[in-house]
Amino acid sequence: MQSTSQQNKLVYYLTKITIRRLIYTFASLIVLVILMLISIDQFVSYKVRDDIYHNIEQTPYRPYAVVLGTAKYVTKNTPNQFYNYRLESTKALFDAEKIDYILLSGDNRTLQYNEPRTMQRDLIKMGIEPQYLFPDYAGFRTLDSIIRAKEVFKAEPMIIISQRFHCERALFIAKYHHIDAICFVADNPNIYTETRLREIFARFLMVWELITEKKPHFLGEPEPLPAPLNRHIHLNQSAVENL
Repeated sequence: MQSTSQQNKLVYYLTKITIRRLIYTFASLIVLVILMLISIDQFVSYKVRDDIYHNIEQTPYRPYAVVLGTAKYVTKNTPNQFYNYRLESTKALFDAEKIDYILLSGDNRTLQYNEPRTMQRDLIKMGIEPQYLFPDYAGFRTLDSIIRAKEVFKAEPMIIISQRFHCERALFIAKYHHIDAICFVADNPNIYTETRLREIFARFLMVWELITEKKPHFLGEPEPLPAPLNRHIHLNQSAVENL
């Protein structure tokens, strides 16, 4: 009887130790995953820090801009400020003659949802003439948008336009594929914090796709954009003549 009691106690203590070890192991794995995610996130930001611009006057001229698409509305009657700020930045860069042509890259999964077409219509309403706007209907992901900008549309050198968190990821993809790109940062809406947390996981997925050499869904035949206009040169010449 006493032997059975001792055996039960031994089993109890061994089970307790095993559970503690499992909890400790599980907690350690969670900590390691969190550290890995944070490290990747910070590494991406660090690697592209010198090619991020906020001020239009300090932004170098590039003949091509790539505007990364997003939905115009968050819900039926709620505008998406990420969308609005990207288009405002695009218009400001165009008016400052920092860019010549604009590639509008996004998703067009249905007849009712078409990011490039919506951006094109709104930029025309904002005063940019249609001959400067070129939709890319196969920009399903950031990786697709950046690689297609080079391989299909030959849009180098380019300015990528989006919010900073998105800009950094897009620019990292560009640098990894040896694409000549810089980034102009659009303003952030008030809901930035929540989106920024999701970005940490998006960057982990990006690294995995780069390591596994993930390709765009579609490439197709080249459709080069027009040759650069170098509008900034004409602007500088006019400024000199007015002195």
